[in-house]
Amino acid sequence: MSALMSDARPAVSLAPRPLYEEVAELLRQRIFKRELEPGSWIDELKIAEEFGISRTPLREALKVLAAEGLVTMKVRRGAYVTEVSQHDLADVYHLLSLLESDAAGVVATKATDAEIKELQALHKALEAAAKPGKDKAATTNQFFAVNEKFHMRLLEIANNRWRDQMVADLRKVMKLNRHNSLLKTGRIEESLAEHRAIMDALAARDPALTAQRMAEHFANGLAAAE
Repeated sequence: MSALMSDARPAVSLAPRPLYEEVAELLRQRIFKRELEPGSWIDELKIAEEFGISRTPLREALKVLAAEGLVTMKVRRGAYVTEVSQHDLADVYHLLSLLESDAAGVVATKATDAEIKELQALHKALEAAAKPGKDKAATTNQFFAVNEKFHMRLLEIANNRWRDQMVADLRKVMKLNRHNSLLKTGRIEESLAEHRAIMDALAARDPALTAQRMAEHFANGLAAAE
């Protein structure tokens, strides 16, 4: 039987991840961890040597990060980690509040009981992450991670991929400043109380109240970040 008539199908071969995407992710994590500080110059030659790559994939990676708002390209001066002004921060929090409040209201209306239980489990993990007695830096980092999982899962349940994409981009910029907010004395405890209020409204299946509680959460987060 000829190959054209055979029912056998070739195995699917997935293309490997482009090198510049891997480099972009490595740099993204360094920026989020503050290993590359806001306003700092990115030494392309040093990083290329460290990664064992040419400057071409590095420059492609920097273009990706510039499109995300994490890196600022300056003519004849190179790439810098973006510094977020108070105006920028207020704009980002305003948009996140609108988008995530809307998503929270949708979840209160449309989520299944099982999905509400998922969010309740994530909230319990958030409470556990903030328990006293742990190293402060470790507590903060764990709180960040679980908090982001909660918000991302809520967005997944709301099920609007266009909103998800916008929120993902905005949250990358917010991360440039997030340490300033939660490291303020008492902010983690305040954030937990706000999450409890969100969960109470979700459990009550009250979309207007859930949206309101989420908006309050972002308003308080911005006040702490300023």
